[in-house]
Amino acid sequence: MMRSLLKEARPKQWFKNVLVFAAPGAAGVLDDGHYIRIALLTFVAFCLVSSGTYYWNDILDVDSDRQHPKKRCRPIASGAVPIGIARVVGTVLIFGGIAIGLTTGHPKTSLILVLYVVLTLSYSIKLKHVAVVDLVAVAGGFVLRAIGGAIAAGKPMSTWFVLVTTFGSLFIVTGKRYAELIEMGEEAGTTRATLETYSIAYLRMLLGISAGATLLAYCQWAFDTAELAGSTFPYYELSIVPVLTALLRYLLILEQGRGGAPEEVFIGDRPLQFFGVIWFVLFGLGVYVR
Repeated sequence: MMRSLLKEARPKQWFKNVLVFAAPGAAGVLDDGHYIRIALLTFVAFCLVSSGTYYWNDILDVDSDRQHPKKRCRPIASGAVPIGIARVVGTVLIFGGIAIGLTTGHPKTSLILVLYVVLTLSYSIKLKHVAVVDLVAVAGGFVLRAIGGAIAAGKPMSTWFVLVTTFGSLFIVTGKRYAELIEMGEEAGTTRATLETYSIAYLRMLLGISAGATLLAYCQWAFDTAELAGSTFPYYELSIVPVLTALLRYLLILEQGRGGAPEEVFIGDRPLQFFGVIWFVLFGLGVYVR
């Protein structure tokens, strides 16, 4: 039972919550023990809350999941975790995460966690059935993670940072739908209603728009950050190269029919990991080396 409960919490999805480190990392405070502690607490809070919403999402979707070739193996859909127990565990995880948010010293962190729960559950109940709104709702969850990290650390986010997070999230979410539509084909609508509305051409166009907007916003953010930091070497400007290459690489992965599970792509694709390391080094040098 414990193994099934952990599987239902989807620990692989916790990777998404590293976004809480983005704002304090960009602000150059993650070399301070106090801010590291705050960021870790926020990360744990989002992991618990997001796992709780995964429980409730699967409870609400149990009938449709049983018709899906992969989702029918999920613990709740397969019956490994009884729905009654799932309700209790999912609720405890959500309230536990919100409580941990209060320990960051910034009460608004818990408010962001509550907003995340409301948005996610609204998506599970209604928004996922509304084309386009479903994409924006999922992308909004990523943005709230970044905002939560910024508020917990007491560090403001620049306008361009918010735009990078917003369009980057929309790019990933659109890519997931694109990959699902290709994989499921004519049966796509049986597992996700909005896939009956979308077409390959429309999602491909949206991918191009969101990728271009992400790159443009990142370029502006990098230039503005470099100017404010007064760096003597163009670390921030050079970090544009791995971002561009990673976007192009991910588009190629989507065209190859992968991308239905973004976290698995990031974990398994070595070139993407390489570009991520290069970006991390360049941006880190920009932040901590003057």
